Amino acid sequence: MNRSIYILALGAFGIITTEFGVIGILPTISREFGVSIDTAGWLLSAFAITVAVSSPFITALTTKINRKFLLCLVLGVFIISNLLSAFSPNFTILMIARILPAFFHPLFWNISLAVAFKQGGAKAVSVVMTGLSIATVLGVPLTTYAADFFHNWQASFFLTSVISLFAFIGLLLFVPSMPGNGNKPGESQLHILRDKRLWLNLVSTVLTLAAMFSSYSYLAAYLEKISDMNGTQISIMLLLFGGMGILGNWLMGLALGKNVMLTSRVFFLLLIGVQVLAYFFGTVFIPMVVIVSLWGMIHTGGFLVPNIRTTQAVPHSALEFVNSLLTSCYNIGISVGALLGGLVIAKFGVHEIIWMAVPLLLTAYILSFVHIRKDSIG
Repeated sequence: MNRSIYILALGAFGIITTEFGVIGILPTISREFGVSIDTAGWLLSAFAITVAVSSPFITALTTKINRKFLLCLVLGVFIISNLLSAFSPNFTILMIARILPAFFHPLFWNISLAVAFKQGGAKAVSVVMTGLSIATVLGVPLTTYAADFFHNWQASFFLTSVISLFAFIGLLLFVPSMPGNGNKPGESQLHILRDKRLWLNLVSTVLTLAAMFSSYSYLAAYLEKISDMNGTQISIMLLLFGGMGILGNWLMGLALGKNVMLTSRVFFLLLIGVQVLAYFFGTVFIPMVVIVSLWGMIHTGGFLVPNIRTTQAVPHSALEFVNSLLTSCYNIGISVGALLGGLVIAKFGVHEIIWMAVPLLLTAYILSFVHIRKDSIG
């Protein structure tokens, strides 16, 4: 396979690690800048909101620009923003440094998937998606470990900056020039917006991601406050969470290949179950190790389930357009989840965040039984 595909996967790993890597150091940032943990959570939710809002506009405005130039530009912005984050003198500057790359985040993702599909079809796309998958399960423990190892929260931002730098150099040296084009979404793509099944799946996607991140966004704080773990133990637990997530990602892919709807419903029930266990056994060390392992293995399925359920129900000609909608919905869900989790923490304490995730998952589970006829497109 063309080596440029692997470089794109590395770039995807860098930008997703930048987005989620802050999760593991939220308690530290909260103490460092003297803000509440729910306020610190805006570093994640504001990033996701910006991605969700900017995605369709930034893509439409850059269709005629050389794709290699745009990819390098995005990674350059990520390198600079991570360095700005590391040297932020106060929380306001840190928030600005976080939001800056979020405007360009969807641009890298959309171009990477399009280039991968053109060069190597579904197999190449899966390689780029692997960069995302590994980042979502290992990016957090890596950045958390870096901060703990160097006893400095800035180390996590230096790490993500270095990852993006390597991808930037790879793009510059090994990816050929790719002229842009002036194509706009065709009538066949916009027509899919009349499909009620699409909207049902998009709503379910937002609910699923909101449920996942209402609790996962504050997992480090939960382990610190409820499980009474220190920085090293939390880093190990997050690494365990991520490692089991890789296994879960593989198992979920196999299960979805056999029966998408049954697997989706089982996923919802399993994620509910493991979070309820975390609530009742969160104060006991050994059971919590087992619970976090299971949680990580199940959690990663939340990225695959909505994607497969949604894309399998739309025409092949509209996949690129639908994927852009999914990108927005994923980030809307992440931002809403982080916001709701923060509100629960502010009012009831970090132990109660589980009870925000559970009703959201139950709603998504119930929606999986709603059937809309295929010929519902007007």
